[in-house]
Amino acid sequence: GRLKDFVSSLRESKGKGYFLLKKFCEYQDKEEVVLWMNTVGPYHNRQETYKYFSLPFCVGSKKSISHYHETLGEALQGVELEFSGLDIKFKDDVMPATYCEIDLDKEKRDAFVYAIKNHYWYQMYIDDLPIWGIVGEADENGEDYYLWTYKKLEIGFNGNRIVDVNLTSEGKVKLVPNTKIQMSYSVKWKKSDVKFEDRFDKYLDPSFFQHRIHWFSIFNSFMMVIFLVGLVSMILMRTLRKDYARYSKEEEMDDMDRDLGDEYGWKQVHGDVFRPSSHPLIFSSLVGSGCQIFAVSLIVIIVAMIEDLYTERGSMLSTAIFVYAATSPVNGYFGGSLYARQGGRRWIKQMFIGAFLIPAMVCGTAFFINFIAIYYHASRAIPFGTMVAVCCICFFVILPLNLVGTILGRNLSGQPNFPCRVNAVPRPIPEKKWFMEPAVIVCLGGILPFGSIFIEMYFIFTSFWAYKIYYVYGFMMLVLVILCIVTVCVTIVCTYFLLNAEDYRWQWTSFLSAASTAIYVYMYSFYYYFFKTKMYGLFQTSFYFGYMAVFSTALGIMCGAIGYMGTSAFVRKIYTNVKID
Repeated sequence: GRLKDFVSSLRESKGKGYFLLKKFCEYQDKEEVVLWMNTVGPYHNRQETYKYFSLPFCVGSKKSISHYHETLGEALQGVELEFSGLDIKFKDDVMPATYCEIDLDKEKRDAFVYAIKNHYWYQMYIDDLPIWGIVGEADENGEDYYLWTYKKLEIGFNGNRIVDVNLTSEGKVKLVPNTKIQMSYSVKWKKSDVKFEDRFDKYLDPSFFQHRIHWFSIFNSFMMVIFLVGLVSMILMRTLRKDYARYSKEEEMDDMDRDLGDEYGWKQVHGDVFRPSSHPLIFSSLVGSGCQIFAVSLIVIIVAMIEDLYTERGSMLSTAIFVYAATSPVNGYFGGSLYARQGGRRWIKQMFIGAFLIPAMVCGTAFFINFIAIYYHASRAIPFGTMVAVCCICFFVILPLNLVGTILGRNLSGQPNFPCRVNAVPRPIPEKKWFMEPAVIVCLGGILPFGSIFIEMYFIFTSFWAYKIYYVYGFMMLVLVILCIVTVCVTIVCTYFLLNAEDYRWQWTSFLSAASTAIYVYMYSFYYYFFKTKMYGLFQTSFYFGYMAVFSTALGIMCGAIGYMGTSAFVRKIYTNVKID
């Protein structure tokens, strides 16, 4: 079931021959095995990659296979597969042989010297198994530079499938202008006991991801959840019970006693608590987008737990794009129904904003970085055809599905059925202590949610910005559940204190207090950049902080929507259970 049909067959007439490009294929003895050259770039800047042949490497003698992009995810991730020209056949050993010659003039030498100074290394693929090699090295004094010219390939096979590839770089040659450098290779096939489905295990790093600190962080977060849920339950249930008793006692008083009594608390704002939020159009669009991001995160993590998406290039990104487009009705349903309940009239405008809020943010950042990538001639530059494909997905898939969700949301749950009637005139908000102001609550609300996930952020950052394959999606699922519980608990407590201070502006406060988690995540990304990496240069810096801003914003919108939805259920519940005259 893991095998796939060949991707494409490229035939050239007039005796030029043809090649069949296959993924995860079974080979016959002496069948063609393609070595793909992917990208080259500085080791410390993982995202700064260039075409392999942007350095003056030479090509083997075999006929070239035309360049192709296999998937949308590969195109967006800058995969640049080009045929190496090396003659490799299944189970057919190749003795050390020269496959091409580099005529090293001064310009080519300078290019290699620059690459060696910046620790360039390259990536290749055989049957979708990645191989890495270093371009060259300098001597201790940094005066002479050497190029590795001999690629020694050892390929393991189990039956008629390739299960292991190893590269050893040898043949160190000093770079001297106006000389000829011969590039050579050899291939040795060996039988392996590795099962085909386990062939990617060697690229994983259990000692890093399953380290005790990872387990401890999960345990610590669970303790935080138990503590928070217990605290919220105990305080709110005891406090609410006292509130209900006090309000019931007040119901038994006559008008004179009630007027003389000291009325205070969240019941006093019952006529304003369900008043529409300020800027309901933007608010509804943010909540709808956050619900969609949560649905995408949940589905993609579940798919990644079931299927090993890391075994296929670009599959994670392609899956996320597909799931995001497919879950557009979620955005329309929650955003459209909330906007309708808040009395919004311009529902078409709200639908457009909700549909394009996240895509515009992601595409805007990507296109900005794309200009820098084009200036650097990097492989990360997104092709024009891919840009058109993404725009088509937005206009012809996301927008219509969002429209369907909006119509369903307005018709099924768009009627305002609040337990309390909204007063015609807004109640004045009394003065309160500085720490009860919404701005302070918003700043403090994101600390605990960030504290529950920041260890996992380190592992996620390291897998994306360094050379680690993230595969512990069970941990990620647990962290997502913990994040949701902590966020809801924190926003409920914040909202209760706000309403008790007779401030009914709880909608934006609950959303922003949960969304402020994004501020702490982005601040942590600065710490990670300067103290945990050796990144440098305009391209890598703009790429890092640009996409970290997108990631943090999306996380903040998701947390904000989760916080608002949980708080909304809490507010509706407490005002349903109290008697209102």
